[in-house]
Amino acid sequence: DGQVVSAVLSLYFRDEVLPYYAGGIPAARQLAAFDYMYWRLMEQACTDGLRVFDFGRSMRDTGAYAFKKNWGFEPQPLHYQFHMTGSGTPPVLDPKRPLYRYLAATWRRLPQSIANFAGPLVSRVLY
Repeated sequence: DGQVVSAVLSLYFRDEVLPYYAGGIPAARQLAAFDYMYWRLMEQACTDGLRVFDFGRSMRDTGAYAFKKNWGFEPQPLHYQFHMTGSGTPPVLDPKRPLYRYLAATWRRLPQSIANFAGPLVSRVLY
């Protein structure tokens, strides 16, 4: 009906496209808007002669990981490098950990003014 239901912000570099951020209205899932949107982006990338479609990083066994795998993308292990401060042990980056879930749920309940103030302070010590 002429209404935008989903959109993606894509970054281009040389012969690569990276769909960086996507969003949609609640009806987007029912309309398969994300599938159509990514198909059209891939089609346009091919038309433009791009050689790499970088779907970005996703944690294994998450919804984003399953979505990308469903498109036929094979996972590539990516190595991380950490600058250790304090404890000397690398962080465990797993959104399924109970502590992570608790902290994320707590953060979502904060008033926006407090989150905006605390965000830059907290982000310095996360890694």
